[in-house]
Amino acid sequence: MADLTVFGGGSWGTALAASAASSGHSVCLWCRRSEQARAINASGTNPDYLREISLPAGISATPDITEAALHSHYWILALPTQTLRGFLPALESFCTDRTEICNVAKGIEIDTGKRISEIVGEILPRALYSVLSGPSFAEEVARGLPTAVTVASGKDGSALFWQSLLNTTRLRLYTSHDVTGTETGGAVKNIMAIASGLASSLGLGDNARAALVSRGLAEIMRFGEALGAHPLTLAGLAGMGDLVLTCYSTQSRNFRLGMALGRGLSLEEARTEIGQVAEGAFTVRAVTEAARKLSVDMPISRGVHRLLYEGASPAEELERLLTRDPKAEYPPAILWSSSSCPKKESGV
Repeated sequence: MADLTVFGGGSWGTALAASAASSGHSVCLWCRRSEQARAINASGTNPDYLREISLPAGISATPDITEAALHSHYWILALPTQTLRGFLPALESFCTDRTEICNVAKGIEIDTGKRISEIVGEILPRALYSVLSGPSFAEEVARGLPTAVTVASGKDGSALFWQSLLNTTRLRLYTSHDVTGTETGGAVKNIMAIASGLASSLGLGDNARAALVSRGLAEIMRFGEALGAHPLTLAGLAGMGDLVLTCYSTQSRNFRLGMALGRGLSLEEARTEIGQVAEGAFTVRAVTEAARKLSVDMPISRGVHRLLYEGASPAEELERLLTRDPKAEYPPAILWSSSSCPKKESGV
């Protein structure tokens, strides 16, 4: 059994704290608000997230960063992506060569276009970094329903460490070396979920949504390849698995954001209705800018950006996608090497 610190008292932080405590680990759950921490300690439930879940013994909540950081050398970061750069300096004096960090947030920083591994590397360079991602709704993890995710690290020992610490009979962790692919899949799928929610709200049908998800995966793979991700990562749990889950369930905040936009709500109205952070609305700004610089074609992401920030209407973006020039699903060079690529027979 180990001591473990979870920074972030939202749904995902609470769910992972509950799962770890159920396995016998001693968990310190850091919350931004002292009232939330007091309520968790007094009632055994989180008053703001997953209210119906009774938290197991072994979780102590605190608003004190020093107390949380000193509780263990093993830190889970479960904070919104756009807040991390402002938060991490508070941990700098506590970080050592023994500190293992597992990030579970999904997104890309708007101002810099950087992934979370890059942000942590800048501010806490001594820490050993891992990322956990995959098809995982927090409530189902907290309820003990079967879930499989990927934990990736550039260090073999770190990925294996988190696998051994967090793996249970209900939460199964697979290891990977591909930090870039794991982070990219988890971030960009949120953009596709907004588009999927929009398609559902507009009543475009299951065929259209299946096409959108498939072509969304193609966008994720193109973008990931440009960043150095391995395509098999994006065909796995952290890519296709998370994409399917997020694009087909109303548990997804990004899917619900798209549905609200399809009903005619503005972005701010949709955010207010959801009441929680939908990372895709932030990530799309960073991704479309990065795609422009890398010359990566991402029509769905670009359409979501126009819809959210450039005043485009759903009808305009639908028409734009449907009238794009037809093309091969994948360039032949991706499927075959030049020596084995099928040759067109003469006269055919």
